[in-house]
Amino acid sequence: MVRLLLVGPPGAGKGTQAVRLAETFGIPAISTGDIFRANVRDETPLGIEAKSYMDRGAYVPNELTNALVADRLTHADCVPGFLLDGYPRTLDQVDALDEMLAASNQALDVVVELVADPEVVIERIRLRALEQGRADDTDDVVRARLEVYTAETAPLIDIYARRGILVSVDGIGEVAEVTDRIVSALAERGIGGV
Repeated sequence: MVRLLLVGPPGAGKGTQAVRLAETFGIPAISTGDIFRANVRDETPLGIEAKSYMDRGAYVPNELTNALVADRLTHADCVPGFLLDGYPRTLDQVDALDEMLAASNQALDVVVELVADPEVVIERIRLRALEQGRADDTDDVVRARLEVYTAETAPLIDIYARRGILVSVDGIGEVAEVTDRIVSALAERGIGGV
């Protein structure tokens, strides 16, 4: 059983690594974006409420995001563990996640921080924008997102480092190389795949 959190700046490869790690460890990769979309698609009460924010282009409030994540963590596929990608993003969400997990006598086992040079990340996102035709991935937008990430996520990284559960891994390189680095770093902590 392993409960992981994957953090890193936009463009560091979190989504790609989340899928690979979920397969390696036999656990679901849970992203808040996926949770939002699934609840909206299924027209759950929480999904209907989330959709009202998403349709306006507004952030889904912490309380609703926390409720959606709490609900997702009750699903049977999370019994052997889970990998969170994109949550928590704020100090309030860290507290909410701690409470969710404590309610079932659980805690995060490890937080994997993908470390990536900002200029490399900007170049990656620039290429992604060209390949996927994403107009929102301009250099200015990406730099702004990196600043927000640094301001909002740095305190989270500090919290998890103080708890002794943070593992920092170089996120630059071939996808398989980065996965191998993460798996090796986790193995050093006694966490192995299926």
